[in-house]
Amino acid sequence: EPTVRTELMEQIPSIAIFLQESRPKFPTAFFEYLMPIVVRYLTDVNNQVRKASQEALLILLEQDLVAQSDIENKVCPILLDLSAPDSDDEYKVEAVNIICKMASLLSRTTVEHMLLPRFCELCSDGKLFQVRKICAANFGDICNAVGQEATERLLIPKFFELCSDSVWGMRKACAECFMAVSYTTSPEVRRSKLSPLFISLISDTCRWVRQAAFQSLGPFISTFANPSSAGLYIREDGTLSIRPSAQDVNSNSCQPSNNITLMSSSANAA
Repeated sequence: EPTVRTELMEQIPSIAIFLQESRPKFPTAFFEYLMPIVVRYLTDVNNQVRKASQEALLILLEQDLVAQSDIENKVCPILLDLSAPDSDDEYKVEAVNIICKMASLLSRTTVEHMLLPRFCELCSDGKLFQVRKICAANFGDICNAVGQEATERLLIPKFFELCSDSVWGMRKACAECFMAVSYTTSPEVRRSKLSPLFISLISDTCRWVRQAAFQSLGPFISTFANPSSAGLYIREDGTLSIRPSAQDVNSNSCQPSNNITLMSSSANAA
């Protein structure tokens, strides 16, 4: 019964944590018994079972419970198979979604060598706009996962494609993550390539794209600022923030003051 398999998947993370804490007693139980089940259920015929397996996998990765060898030899190959060009549409959409969510939880080397080539292929998927939209929505996270060199060499050309996609929802998703992409690039790429690209989004024929671009304008401008002087930085969740100065901390300045400082820094950076 699918409901039994789904319930089993929901219990896997708790069991895995218990086995990790009791590793002297159960040194290989997780790798021999539980991990194969999680991997197998990623391809289950029932979508609820697959969803539960995907959620369990993410929790296991967050808790650093999956060995690097299992990630590279078991998890990644399955996801690459599911996201292959000839894969079933439903499986492909799920696979690209889990690949994007996994990227921030894996080592840069693993993402760049095993997942990045497939992600670049999926950005140009002409069959399913849902696949391209997931790639666009998570583009900033992928850039952050692989770093500046791979972003500029492989991802920026794909970002240009998505920013000119015929589906306006794709262009809107690109506008929303523009700051995160910009933050990963060098000042020269930011100035010479991303600035003209942003102008095209802010002048888009679709008002929803233009609105998203205008909302990203301030954060995008902030990426031109010098962090040491402006105090701007990107949090782990990808949001823009500002480090309060010692004077602000001592005076217990309120949040509106920080917002004013942020706007002022962005304006100076422009």
